Amino acid sequence: MRLQLLSDLHMETEAFEPEVAPTADLLILAGDVDSTWQGLRKFRDWPVPVIFVPGNHEYDGRDFDAARAGLHALSEELGFIILDNAVCIRTDAQGRRVRFVGSTRWSDFDVFGLGQRERAMRAASYFQRVMAASRAGVPFDAAAVREEALRCREWLTQTLALGDAGADWDATVVITHFAPSLRSADPRYGRQPGTASFCNDDEALLPQVRLWLHGHLHCQHDYLFEGVTGAGTRVICNARGHERKAEPARFQAQQLIDVFA
Repeated sequence: MRLQLLSDLHMETEAFEPEVAPTADLLILAGDVDSTWQGLRKFRDWPVPVIFVPGNHEYDGRDFDAARAGLHALSEELGFIILDNAVCIRTDAQGRRVRFVGSTRWSDFDVFGLGQRERAMRAASYFQRVMAASRAGVPFDAAAVREEALRCREWLTQTLALGDAGADWDATVVITHFAPSLRSADPRYGRQPGTASFCNDDEALLPQVRLWLHGHLHCQHDYLFEGVTGAGTRVICNARGHERKAEPARFQAQQLIDVFA
């Protein structure tokens, strides 16, 4: 099964015309496609199924719960499979079944440990002011983000605990917007408090999956996370980012990822 992965297109400000990757079986949109949502319409009638995991900027300037409901409604209109703490199973031409597990997986700010959480959340206040979202009439601030992140983490933990052995699928692919490891940190900024707004410590979950796809970092990654057992987990980010910062330099608009490679 071959996947085309796109994220962080930011079509609210960036000029980008998506093209189909030849021989792709699925298109994965891993968030921050367009904060106005209009860019999502460019993927209507895509020739292969589209799996969409919302990013943080899909919530910009909106009430969180209203935006979530709106994204589900828009995904249904456009024919997307939205994975918002949800699972779907797809079968490839060889009959192999792949379980796709999707969650925005917001920041819990614990990637540097409990002792650094408060500092990380203070740094996060800048990003939340830029996002300008709310929930039930109050700002969707760092504390609210952490609360949502912990729900995502609990759901992922329980879902992945099912495992692949003896299951009705042959492989598991996780899609999140936020990164699962500090190994995905943007090398331009290093491991500063603000990095906790981009990376979580989900390394304990990585060995339970074959492939973990994410966005959010405006850089590109493809690395193998070696667990204590098994063949390792491939982690890929193919975020485009902003042209003005030369972030798309290594972005591959038609990159193909083979789940069973």
